[in-house]
Amino acid sequence: MLKLNEIRELVRLIDETSVTELNLEAAGTKLVIKKELSVAAPLVIPSVNAEYTTSSPINPVVVTPAETPVTVEKVTKKKADTPVEDPTLHKIVSPMVGTFYQASAPDAEPFVKVGSKVTDKTVVCILEAMKLMNEIEADVRGEIAAVLVQDGEMVEYGQPLFLVKVD
Repeated sequence: MLKLNEIRELVRLIDETSVTELNLEAAGTKLVIKKELSVAAPLVIPSVNAEYTTSSPINPVVVTPAETPVTVEKVTKKKADTPVEDPTLHKIVSPMVGTFYQASAPDAEPFVKVGSKVTDKTVVCILEAMKLMNEIEADVRGEIAAVLVQDGEMVEYGQPLFLVKVD
């Protein structure tokens, strides 16, 4: 079973090389990482009929995309309330493309807010990618200085999610 940090490292390595696709299969778990070559290409979202296999009830793994994908044009928006670049603040960035959720359920309290103290193991949000809920950890000790995205917003790989005043 691959850990989230190992998957992040694989994604980073794929991103830095000319490799466009990686298929791993071990112990009943199958992982497929694909890199698009064109920046202007539309984002492809699998339809509801995608096939899924789970390696365990806790860590489901998507193995086969739908045969008929739905395309969605990528829209970038610049927020006026985005904080000014501050080199003293640590950025917690998205390790994947997905939907950002501040809490484990719509009626639950957010994992963190501005002013919350965090450690490197504190879960700060959930990113949903291909029907998988991925808990994202702070990776540093400090205090949340800013939340840069809104609940339910689509985020890109490498996009800053939080700013942290490091202890």
